[in-house]
Order: sequence, then C-alpha cells, then structure tokens
Amino acid sequence: MSGNHFFSDTITMSTRVMKHSLRSIDTIITTILMPIMLMLAFVYIFGSAMTMDKVDYVNFIVPGVLLMCIGMGISYTAVRVNTDMTRGIFDRFHSMPIAKSSILGGHVISTLLLNILSVAAVILISFIMGFRPHANFVEWLLAAGMILLTVFSFTWIAVACGLMSKSYEGASVFSYLLMGLMFVSSAFVPTNNMGSKLRAFAENQPMTPIAESVRSLLAGQPDFGAIVTALIWLVAIGILFYVISMKVYKKRMK
Repeated sequence: MSGNHFFSDTITMSTRVMKHSLRSIDTIITTILMPIMLMLAFVYIFGSAMTMDKVDYVNFIVPGVLLMCIGMGISYTAVRVNTDMTRGIFDRFHSMPIAKSSILGGHVISTLLLNILSVAAVILISFIMGFRPHANFVEWLLAAGMILLTVFSFTWIAVACGLMSKSYEGASVFSYLLMGLMFVSSAFVPTNNMGSKLRAFAENQPMTPIAESVRSLLAGQPDFGAIVTALIWLVAIGILFYVISMKVYKKRMK
C-alpha cells in the first residue's frame, strides 16, 4: 500500500512542510526578503565600485544573487530535516502506513517550491532595477532548468547535513560553506580581477560554471562549456549526496 500511495504521500508531506515554512516569518524574511535586500545592496552600494555601468552590473549580478537565494533557502531544509529527526517526527511517520521515501521527498519537493517563489521574487525586483535579459524562450527554459537542478542537487547536501548533525545549529553550518564558495567565484565579480591563485580556485569549483551558465543563457549567448561543466558538477553532487542521505537515513531509522 505504501508504494502505491507514494505520490499522494509525498504531496501530503510537501504540503506539511510548506505550511510550516509559510507560517514562519523568519523563513520568509531569509528566503525572500534577504535576497532582495542583497540585490539592492550589491547594485546600489557595491556596484558603484565596479568598472561596469549599473545596467551591465545588474545583468551580471542576477545569477549570483539567485545562487545566494538558493543557498539561503536550502539552509532551512537542513534545519527542518534535523528538527524532524531529533524530535522523533520521523519515528512517528515510520509507524504509519505511508511510503517511507515520501518523508524525505516531502522536504525536497517543498524546498523546490519555496525556492521557485524566492527566485521569482528576485527576478521581479531585478527587472524593476534595470535587468534586461536577451534570452529567447528556449534559453529561458534552459536557465530555469539549470536553476531547478541547482536547487535539487544542493537540497540533497542540506538533507545529508540535516540527517548527520546532532543539532539544528550544526545542520545550518553547511550553508556558510556554500556561501563562501559563492563569494570566491564569478557570481559577484569577474574572476579576471582576482589574483592568480584565487582565480584558479574560483574557476575550478562548481559555483563559477553554474553562475556563468545561467548568466550566458539569460544574455542570449549560451556558454556551452560552462553549461556542460555545471551539469557535470550538479549531477555528481546530486548523486553523491543522495546516496549519502539514503545511507544515513536508513542507519538512523533502524
């Protein structure tokens, strides 16, 4: 029965997490308002120090803010998973006649939905600030697909950290590592302005090809090298942390 009801159980679990998230003011502030505030700060404060004009910098920085938005959003996933684990919620669900895979699936799906809302909010405010993409319909679809794949892959990092951590404070630490990688990448500044060693690191970690692929697609000039590299990174990250999450989950639920 559990297998037959996998989809309905996953929807139910996703709805549960969505309701909890939308009732939390701090979640809304962190996942939606903070990225918007970052967008405003980077363009109107830090953007004045950039050599490119404001419109060009808005176009440049949107992918970076979207990545920051995703990083903030999935940090709550780690906390929610850890809270459910440490407070015995998972144990209660396991005693019920539901598809066990729907328990983690609900967290993943709800994270995708919440990040879609926050990404849409950032793109809307960026248009008001002068963001002018030149992507056609197919390029918009590819950019959206890249963003969704990024959310999906990074969410499994959050799930793994939430399952392995002993407290919600520890569960949220990984998000700082992700954000550190974002700042040492081409998400906010071109890598050619960096020192040689820092540039070498920035160009060979996942955030740079992800940011470059989204940026090139929105500009209507797809960088297929960056796109392929980003896909390889994201698929590898997703598979690796999915396997880790499943092993840790099964071990802790014995």
